[in-house]
Amino acid sequence: MAIFLLFSLVALCVVIVLKIGSREKGLPPGPPTVPILGNAHIFPTKFPHYRFTEWARKYGGLFSLKIGKDTVVVLTDAAAVRELLHKRSSTTADRPPTYVGDLVTDGLHMVHARFTPAWKAERRASAVILTPLAISQHLPIQRAEATQLLHDILHSPQSFYTDMQRYSISVIYSVLHGRRVPRYETEEVAAFMNAMHAWNALMEPGSTPPVDAIPVLKLIPERWAKWKRDCKEIRNLLRARYFGLVEEIRERIRRNQHNGSYMEKVLERQAELGMDEEMTGWFGGALLEAGTHTTSAYIQSLVLALIAYPEAQKKGHEEIDRVVGEDRMPTLEDLEQMPYIRAIISETHRFRPVTPVGVPHATLSPEEYQGYIIPKGTTIFANICEFIRATIVQALYDRPEDFIPERYLLSENGTRFGVDGSNLKPTFPFGFGRRICPGMYLAQNSININVMNLLWAFNFEHDIDTKGNLVPVDIFAYEQGSGTAPEPFKCRITPRTVAKARIIEQEFLEAADTFSKFEVGLSPEDKEFVARSRAHAL
Repeated sequence: MAIFLLFSLVALCVVIVLKIGSREKGLPPGPPTVPILGNAHIFPTKFPHYRFTEWARKYGGLFSLKIGKDTVVVLTDAAAVRELLHKRSSTTADRPPTYVGDLVTDGLHMVHARFTPAWKAERRASAVILTPLAISQHLPIQRAEATQLLHDILHSPQSFYTDMQRYSISVIYSVLHGRRVPRYETEEVAAFMNAMHAWNALMEPGSTPPVDAIPVLKLIPERWAKWKRDCKEIRNLLRARYFGLVEEIRERIRRNQHNGSYMEKVLERQAELGMDEEMTGWFGGALLEAGTHTTSAYIQSLVLALIAYPEAQKKGHEEIDRVVGEDRMPTLEDLEQMPYIRAIISETHRFRPVTPVGVPHATLSPEEYQGYIIPKGTTIFANICEFIRATIVQALYDRPEDFIPERYLLSENGTRFGVDGSNLKPTFPFGFGRRICPGMYLAQNSININVMNLLWAFNFEHDIDTKGNLVPVDIFAYEQGSGTAPEPFKCRITPRTVAKARIIEQEFLEAADTFSKFEVGLSPEDKEFVARSRAHAL
């Protein structure tokens, strides 16, 4: 009897272990699982949206994966995204546990933090400081930085790729921390970009072992786990940037040298907002990240599309010339009269979304949808790249792989004739529900200003090699990471007219007054660059 009981107990344990990783009854369908791992062995480690789309074609716009004992649901259907992540945001606003992310940020990074009191305090702080009125007050520095972008491209067109990165970094540094960066070569920019590339790569789904699903992996000693060493290095990089900036602002406040930055307000109201020192540092860092890479990646994708699809560029030129003319630069007020430019803006979001699978959500309680049960604690990915480009559930667009702004002139959401596109909210590129990007309107202003400026000022064409042949651009060559951008590419950028080049020079000189209050803590090299740039424009 004892032997029989022991045998039964062992058999029961084996059955229980072997059931780990299997798909429970009631879950959406998905790829076949294997014991213990589930689908962990086939979870994509690079560009997950491609594999997600392949599976969606086979299993539908709502499918599930098992990562050990944990469940992942992938949404490749706009209706499911709108219902679960937007309408039911009260129960899908959590984030999945991320041991790797917590090693870096202590769980205080607003983008990746769980649905905790700390996250709620940070979210309230963002709502207090990122009001429409506050955003409108920062339009002058956005316009001034956009003017420098034109000036930089005018004088050094081969550096356009990094000039766009400098623009987005300088805007958000100025708005958040009251300190601009006048050139890409500034040490702060290089350090920040290196940290961002490492951080984005670390947080891309599948880039590290599935520690949260298989907790025993946490016990691996650091010397045998490169990913642990990476976490420590990235943590040090980020803290040096973010907490150093906060200390700079604190020192300026002590010297009564305010310049209206957002983080000044946070520090002055820290107790009222319920923010301690650690929360404040990571809060500023999260907003800084959200406003840098995404904006520059969008603008780079725009230029790539304009080169690959010259007819769209030509139509944009014609419309902006008709509305704005030769004698002045565009303003945000002009956008209302330019439906084709607005269509280009929408089509760029659709054509190359900067966060292909977004940041995953997690359920706070069980949800039922289309007869399926989504358990509490389920990780939910929105396959943004697919559902705002083609959507496997229903073909929403004609020629979805092509850049065709005209589609947004034919229907509000760019969908083909006879197809209901009402589930496609224009805010989807910025996230969903309670997790939507708090700086969305600030980002939209930057995008709108730069799309108009660049089309008004320049021609974007294929580069020419030494033999006189056109150098092709690869519209699919994108960097790896949770937020993607085109890989650096070559092109030929020329001013459209001499008159417009003169206006750019004049506007850049007039922006000096706006720049001046944000030119604090500049290095001698930065000061020399600023002086030389303005002397060149005289």
